[in-house]
Amino acid sequence: MSPDEYCQQKAVQSGSSFYYSFLFLPVERRRAITALYAFCREVDDTVDECNDVTIARNKLMWWRKEVQDMLGGTPSHPVTKALQPHMASYALDGKHLQAIIDGMEMDLDQTRYLDFAGLKRYCWHAASVVGIMSSRIFGVTQQETLQYAEKLGLAFQLTNIIRDVGEDARKGRIYLPVNELQQFNVTAADILNARHNENFENLMRFQAERAQTTYEEAFALLPNADRRSQRPGLMMAAIYRALLDEIQRDGFHVLNQKISLTPIRKLWLAWKTYVRG
Repeated sequence: MSPDEYCQQKAVQSGSSFYYSFLFLPVERRRAITALYAFCREVDDTVDECNDVTIARNKLMWWRKEVQDMLGGTPSHPVTKALQPHMASYALDGKHLQAIIDGMEMDLDQTRYLDFAGLKRYCWHAASVVGIMSSRIFGVTQQETLQYAEKLGLAFQLTNIIRDVGEDARKGRIYLPVNELQQFNVTAADILNARHNENFENLMRFQAERAQTTYEEAFALLPNADRRSQRPGLMMAAIYRALLDEIQRDGFHVLNQKISLTPIRKLWLAWKTYVRG
């Protein structure tokens, strides 16, 4: 199996919404974004699939060295072998890859966030930096496009947090800010014990409104000159906003289930966005 095939398999197996937007890219850009996505999955799985914090931390340390080795021309992992040729082609920064690893390490060190400012810092490492790198692969001619991509990454992560409240709680993590739980009279025990009530719905409605506002703020930053090249990000946004609407229509029952869209619906949303240009 070639490095590119390894990354492709990683992307397909994930079932992620992001994969559907990759399908509409030219071959070289598709290879680059698939390699970047596979890198994110590898380091994320290091934390999510490892119950021993020490082992997880050591694995992340290995990935830090692997990034340095890749930048030095000696990658050993299929993902970094696939990613290396694209680093210079799309002006990708190794510091951003290290920042992604920082975000994974934050999950080992912190399971609560006191306020939105703290959560936003985590989201930058977990998603905004990925948005910046992705936008470079898609094609950037304007500086504002990078700001759009950073904001869009935040919107994606806020959507993920809403979708995964129950799943994250079962891993011992609550990303919803402590002061906002207090504002809506929801306790950590309510989340950890999957107590769905009116207070929880109000809290989640507040989270969803902020996510929707963040999408709108991101779109307002995207220059017309780069809109066509940035269609993959817009496709992802269409899928994620449809998911957010679905969660809201379902009454935010995210504590005991993970709400998702069907593959055919994701593909249809991606296609509609692509056609609109």
